[in-house]
Amino acid sequence: MSLVYVGLGGFIGAILRWSLGNALKKIQINENFPIATLFINLLGCFGIGWAYALWENNPNAKLIFIIGFLGGFTTFSTFAYEVLSLIKNGNTLHAIAYVALSSVAGVCLVWLGLKLSS
Repeated sequence: MSLVYVGLGGFIGAILRWSLGNALKKIQINENFPIATLFINLLGCFGIGWAYALWENNPNAKLIFIIGFLGGFTTFSTFAYEVLSLIKNGNTLHAIAYVALSSVAGVCLVWLGLKLSS
């Protein structure tokens, strides 16, 4: 049953990530900065903080939401690729800003998710 929980959560997370990413790209102001992936990663960081606080002792909820949904929703592999692409295309300052914002704001949003849910 664990595989079903992870698979269902992952399917929903991946579809939502794809849909939200496409929607955000339509309103993106600067095409040299991957704001859609940044927003999705930060939202995922907040979500994991919130979820761990709520479902720390609920293994099924962890499988569905944390491993499945958030695993399909957050995109740090895309993040790494985009950082390298920014550097390769001569946008080193954008790459540095992207890494800094993702890391610092991500940790802060995990903390905020934990605090707001407890």
